[in-house]
Amino acid sequence: MTNRSPMHQQIDTLPDLIRAIVKPFDASARRAFDFETCTSVKRIYLVGCGDSHHAPVGAELAFHQLTGVPTQALSSLPFSRYTAGFLPDTGPRTNLVICVSVSGEVSRTIEAMDLARVAGATAVALTGNPGGPLGAVAETVFETAVPPLPDELAGMVVPGIRSYLASQIALLLAALRIGEVRGALTTAAADAERDAIAELADAVEETIQVCEPIIDDLVERWRDARLFEFVGAGPLYGVAMFSAAKVLEASGDAALAQETEEWSHLQYFAADADTPLILLSADQFDADRMAEVARAAQSISRPIALVSTEDATEIRQYVDTLLPIPRRIPERYASIVYSIPGELFSAARAAALGTPYFRDFEGGRRPDWADGASQIRSSHMITELKR
Repeated sequence: MTNRSPMHQQIDTLPDLIRAIVKPFDASARRAFDFETCTSVKRIYLVGCGDSHHAPVGAELAFHQLTGVPTQALSSLPFSRYTAGFLPDTGPRTNLVICVSVSGEVSRTIEAMDLARVAGATAVALTGNPGGPLGAVAETVFETAVPPLPDELAGMVVPGIRSYLASQIALLLAALRIGEVRGALTTAAADAERDAIAELADAVEETIQVCEPIIDDLVERWRDARLFEFVGAGPLYGVAMFSAAKVLEASGDAALAQETEEWSHLQYFAADADTPLILLSADQFDADRMAEVARAAQSISRPIALVSTEDATEIRQYVDTLLPIPRRIPERYASIVYSIPGELFSAARAAALGTPYFRDFEGGRRPDWADGASQIRSSHMITELKR
């Protein structure tokens, strides 16, 4: 028996999950992205909803750097209704659309996949359910089934953690496969990158150990807060969105994600100076601007925590609490490790307040109430491109 919450227990499984999936997912990527697909592509779109959108945002930089192909991460509705009809007319198989859905049953992502094909794009479904509706409309399936949990953890209804990590790892391996086939990476360089991804398991393990006690203290200090802001740029904007989502799902508290520059234009002017701010920075592309944001937040007396490395000294001087990432990680891979503090915070907050995950699906949130009002899996789908 353990006194750790179900969410904490799933977080504990993440290092071994990375170790278990890198090789099979790499083999799956090699099958899904053939030579013609990799060499023909001129533009890549990464599409999904919820956590399956946050993961592509986190992977966009890796696609830029590893494939040499311009890449855009979009939520499913903006892609299907506002982008698919305007894909560049650059020739057959030059637009690659990778739609991410763990369940393979999300209506809007199925719609996006279908319309990608109508628009003449190469359509790949990244899913753990290859026989589901998404796989049925895809040209190719990139199978990414997550290994089952141990028996003692199976059946727990917990905010998505393992599936999000699996989607991130799969996307990174897809980028490596495309880049290697295109010649953007030598075989030796690609193999070294695969090793670096596998080694992220150790970084995740160390981050859990180092950050958890600090986060437990932070949860107590921020116990009376009712809104939390997560701020990041590039890959870590994806992590900011994911972290805010886990707070919403785990404790039901209001939480929002903001891109680093936009925070200075918007949340900087909020009246409540007690709203906790969690900054995420790999201390690389955005380091100078994040330091300015931290200084601005300090000047209006915001409680600030920073997720970064010990050597992020320029930013650290303006924050109250450092949630240290023990290893310096290339920013293109940062989303794998930098998501851990947000997960731990969400788990600890829910445990401290005694709140059930997903508000126990009360107040009309069950799929069978109000005719399934949110209709995530039963929404009407269009079949013609909007132009």
